[in-house]
Parts: sequence; structure tokens; C-alpha cells
Amino acid sequence: MYDVPKDKNVEEKPDVSLVKDSQWSVIDGELCRVIDFIPMATIENGKLLALDRTIPYATVVLECKKLPTKIRGFITNKLDFVHLWSAFRERTIKQDEEVLIIWSKKQYKNIIYNIFSTFMPKLWVLVCPKNAFELETNINYRPELQGEARWNASKPIIDWKPEVMK
Repeated sequence: MYDVPKDKNVEEKPDVSLVKDSQWSVIDGELCRVIDFIPMATIENGKLLALDRTIPYATVVLECKKLPTKIRGFITNKLDFVHLWSAFRERTIKQDEEVLIIWSKKQYKNIIYNIFSTFMPKLWVLVCPKNAFELETNINYRPELQGEARWNASKPIIDWKPEVMK
């Protein structure tokens, strides 16, 4: 399990659950910090092993500035799960790093993808230096860092962006 220091401003138990696209759309395009990744599937020898098709691949607990409470999101797309698995299980997250995600249906390269968006991946997964979330979402956090210095302090170390996204 990914261990993140508890933020006093975020309640302990998620009050919001995101399962369907219509629920996830509340945070469409918003940068969110992954507080916990709870897989219900696994990847062994490059093959995804899931309990069955009715159970999500994983759950993530998120913090987003747009909502004042923790959010529980259910990961139901195979590629979204593979990208999270790659970050948390294959690469692993160091103490001075954090995982950020952006969920979006608005960033597809081609309008035709919108027709099939139910089946398309929607997560851009980023491993960033610790505190990148604060740097990107709070202009009052470390105000001495401006412009390129601020970007360099928060830019992704590695990321997984679906090819269907801009």
C-alpha cells in the first residue's frame, strides 16, 4: 500500500464515490493526488488477472481541490488500471514522490473517440516530485518558486498518457 502523510484538511473517510463516467465528470480535467491505490486485480507475467468482469480492477482514493473531501474512484478500464499498476507496483513510488492523475473525456485527439468513450481510457497517470500537487493547485504554496523554477519542481518524473488523448 502507498503511504501518504494525512492532510488535516481532508476528511479520513471518502464521502464521494465515482463509478460511472457521469460521476467522474465532476472532476473532468482536474489534477488529483492519489492517496491510496487498492487493486482488486493483478498483473502476472504481463497478463491481467481479474476476479470477473463485474468487479472493478481497482479503487483509488483521491484528493482534488475541487471537492473538499476524499474521493473514492473505481477503476473499470483495463488500460487505466495497467497505468496505475505500472506506477505503483512495477515502478513503485519513492518517499519523495507522489502520484497524480487527470481523468478526462474532453482530451481525446479525435471526435470519433467520444462515441466510444465508455470503452476508452480516461486517466493520465503522473509520478511527480512530492508536493507537486500543492505547487500546481495552490498559488500560495511556495510563492518564491515562479515560472520555470516552479514547473521544474513539479514536472512529472514519468507519466502514462493514453495514446487517444491530446
